[in-house]
Amino acid sequence: MTSYHFTGIKGSGMSSLAQILHDVGHQVQGSDKAEYFFTEKPLHERGIQVYEFGQSKLEPGMVVIAGNAYPDTHPELEEARTLGLEIIRYHTFLGDYMNHFTSVAVTGAHGKTSTTGLLSHVLNVYSPTSYLIGDGTGSGIVNAENFVFEACEYRRHFLAYHPDYAVMTNIDFDHPDYFTSKEDVFQAFQEMASQVKKAIFACGDDEDLQRITATVPVIYYGLDKGNDFQATNIEKTTEGTSFDVLIREEFYHRFHIPMYGDHTIQNALAVIGLCHFENIPAEAVAEGLSSFGGVKRRFTETVIGSRVLIDDYAHHPTEIKATIQSARQKYPEKEVVAVFQPHTFSRTAKFLGEFADALSQADTVYLCEIFASARETQGKLTIADLQSIIKGSTIIQEEDVTPLLQHENAVYLFMGAGDVQKFQQSFETHL
Repeated sequence: MTSYHFTGIKGSGMSSLAQILHDVGHQVQGSDKAEYFFTEKPLHERGIQVYEFGQSKLEPGMVVIAGNAYPDTHPELEEARTLGLEIIRYHTFLGDYMNHFTSVAVTGAHGKTSTTGLLSHVLNVYSPTSYLIGDGTGSGIVNAENFVFEACEYRRHFLAYHPDYAVMTNIDFDHPDYFTSKEDVFQAFQEMASQVKKAIFACGDDEDLQRITATVPVIYYGLDKGNDFQATNIEKTTEGTSFDVLIREEFYHRFHIPMYGDHTIQNALAVIGLCHFENIPAEAVAEGLSSFGGVKRRFTETVIGSRVLIDDYAHHPTEIKATIQSARQKYPEKEVVAVFQPHTFSRTAKFLGEFADALSQADTVYLCEIFASARETQGKLTIADLQSIIKGSTIIQEEDVTPLLQHENAVYLFMGAGDVQKFQQSFETHL
């Protein structure tokens, strides 16, 4: 048993990793800012001690895992060096840890969390699987055969990984505070592809992923004809989505997923393709897909009377469009009300017009002040800049969400990667 201390334990990946190490028998504690974040709930449920920065107790022999949001100059990391403790960055530790399993890295500009959750759930139907999901959920199994984890491209952190398999959901320009262009993002994914050991499962509906080259097989999935794994005869209802899968144009099996939107079909195809490659029976895959309950902050629903409140991590224009599409499929008779909190000033500035176009697909739009991340605390623009180019949109404050009450038979999409949940909580209090 090793004693681990996590600096920045409330980070989505950090919290998940802490849970995994705790589950397999290690001693785990950590520290972070005092404010509550949803990723700490599973830590408390496991009895993992979470200290406020400046109050944690570092002891000889501890291994310190450092979150990527905090620099080497952070006071706690400086204290750890003074005590002679081993300090390992999160992505470096994860890169070493995965070598003990059949590992699957799930990466992409969008859809990583949902696909990681879906794949780990389906694999667990067939064989023991540990997993790390970017929604702050982790599970460690002592005798696990597989390890499925979300691999983030930000600052090329995923290049610390050499997985057996990689799932690549899409390539898009995001994180403009680091990447210079979409081509820069592509080059990062291309380098990641060169590090995969067995096979890559890439969405063939994405033109950029079609350019990926590797020494291992690149297997394509998607809705378009020509993909190795293609979905056809798609049936969308308010209960979910059913579809046939063709493997190189030959019928394989019909599947049902209790999910909505084209992106969820693509995510399911990635899982089906990988499981087929691993010789997992179609019946087991179908059972896993049909019983998936979703992941946190991805179309997470709360129903209050005639109103449906959905908490979703969507923070990029592409993700906002997908979330609105899902809402219209499941609730075709309800008004779609978007409540959006932009995440980081640089992203908001870079995609200002795209955000306006995506949000305008909702029936009504409400905007919350821009969320400043740990790595970017201020910027030149405000939420009023976005509000000015979305016709009929309204800015709301956490202290006064009463404008939302005017919609009754509606589905509310609370979207953002920051703390937009506080607006939903305030609204729930009124209801």
